[in-house]
Amino acid sequence: MIDLRLLRDNPDVVRASQVARGDDPALVDAALDADARRRSSFAEFEQLRAEQKSMGKEVARAQGDEKQALLARTKAIAEQVKALQADADTADVQLKEVLYSIANVVEGAPPGGEEDFIVLREEGTIRDFAAEGFTPRDHLELGEGLAAIDTQRGAKVSGARFYFLTGVGARLELALLNAAMDLAIAEGFTPVITPTLVKQETMQGTGFLGKHADEVYRLEKDDLYLVGTSEVALAGFHSDEILDLDGGPMRYAGWSACYRREAGSAGRDTRGIIRVHQFHKVEMFSYCRPEDAAAEHQRLLGWEEAMLQKAELPYRVIDTAAGDLGSSAARKFDCEAWLPTQDRYLELTSTSNCTTFQARRLGVRERTEEGTTRNVATLNGTLGTTRWIVAILENHQQADGSVYVPEGLRPYLGGLEVLEPVK
Repeated sequence: MIDLRLLRDNPDVVRASQVARGDDPALVDAALDADARRRSSFAEFEQLRAEQKSMGKEVARAQGDEKQALLARTKAIAEQVKALQADADTADVQLKEVLYSIANVVEGAPPGGEEDFIVLREEGTIRDFAAEGFTPRDHLELGEGLAAIDTQRGAKVSGARFYFLTGVGARLELALLNAAMDLAIAEGFTPVITPTLVKQETMQGTGFLGKHADEVYRLEKDDLYLVGTSEVALAGFHSDEILDLDGGPMRYAGWSACYRREAGSAGRDTRGIIRVHQFHKVEMFSYCRPEDAAAEHQRLLGWEEAMLQKAELPYRVIDTAAGDLGSSAARKFDCEAWLPTQDRYLELTSTSNCTTFQARRLGVRERTEEGTTRNVATLNGTLGTTRWIVAILENHQQADGSVYVPEGLRPYLGGLEVLEPVK
């Protein structure tokens, strides 16, 4: 939720953010109108309540006709108070509804949509398979040759966009996630295995029940939601708490299964395990002071790049355009690995600075030196996920269908240097 004081004092900043995102700037005026009506009703309510209380003493002292007149006046005021209370409550509900529909204020992201990102840098060397004398296989062909990926049985058991990871496939995913968790722990993160079912207020508080709500799985009988990232549970971990950030950011690394309906992605990346309904991920999550958020964002990006370098993948870093940001993010950087068989980059990680947006919704605060409280900032970033297998198999494949194991992952695979095809 955006800061109501910002909305009142600098509505043009919020309007400009809405325009940059491609969202409706008229929501700003709707919010201001609801806020004005709520404040006006509440002010009248308070004035009449004060009059109502003072008249109680007058009624006690009065007698005869005067008392009857005062009683009639008291009854009329009581009805007015009740009506003003209802008006104030209605305006408050309307204000909250509008505020929940306004996305976080963009901070530094380029304007435009999905294709308007800015490439910040490219790292690593893209292999020239033609010069090496062979045509690269895609990750599914390689995975099937290694007996590592089974999408046919995944579809048989669960339907489209499900899969089994078997043998070295399962080991490779565990290697990736354990390497990611070890990197996070070495940097001071607290490891967490998070719940994958959360309440509506937690899912809504993190911003996942807005315009992309159709991508979320809901268990209607239990009124619970399956998370698409452990960010959701970690954001709710300290809801309605006052944190002590004197020692610096509080950082968590969450390991969880993740579930996404992939609504609206019909026909996109249907082959293999690029765009699936279930996967595993290690997610960094940080609570910090608002003035430290931009620097913390760069640190999260640095740790993501360190993990990509451990996997020896060629990649680029992009500054995501405003229209492609999630509703909670003020700015987002993606790291995309090169995908040889599709001649394109594939997103492997993203890190978002959500400023105080999520914390305001979830009631996460810190105490200031003056003794007051204020909302903290929250940030998140992917450190490893199932999709990385796609890039590792394709970028490290050999002509015979075997796959080179990056040195950084070998300790997690029992020292294996090469994944060999199953004859």
